[in-house]
Amino acid sequence: MSSGFLESLGLSGLDMGIVLTVLVALVFILLVFSIILSIEHSKLKKRFNRFSQGRDGKSLEKEIGDVFAQNMAIKEVVDKNKRDIKTLYRRMETTFQKVGLVKYDAFPQMGGKLSFSLAMLDEKNNGYIINSVHGSDGCYTYSKEIKGGRCDLVLGDEEKKALGIAMQD
Repeated sequence: MSSGFLESLGLSGLDMGIVLTVLVALVFILLVFSIILSIEHSKLKKRFNRFSQGRDGKSLEKEIGDVFAQNMAIKEVVDKNKRDIKTLYRRMETTFQKVGLVKYDAFPQMGGKLSFSLAMLDEKNNGYIINSVHGSDGCYTYSKEIKGGRCDLVLGDEEKKALGIAMQD
């Protein structure tokens, strides 16, 4: 009967010993794979149990949702901080960041270095020089505009020195 079955499949010339050997080898290979998968499943189950220990599925789902909500809140704060930093940088460009001060005696008979030149510049070296000259008959204050580190008016020695100090910053 078995030879009739093999004949109907077109395999009548095969040796039954070889066929059985191949089938036993396949069963053995499948058994090894089954054992390996069983071990991997056991490891995965242990990891899952450790992860969800003391929690049911609903509480674990809630915790994951809470973590997600916290991450979203942190992202919003980070985005706001980025916007605020950009605003601060934009504003800082036009604030006086560089300062140079030179105190001097405007007149030889005067002492105490009561006169001064004060240079105040922004990031792009735009700003002002304020020069205050103190003499026996009063105090006079002048200002000169600075654009890109240059002045259209003639600068005195003290004003040049104050501007140089400010531009070094």
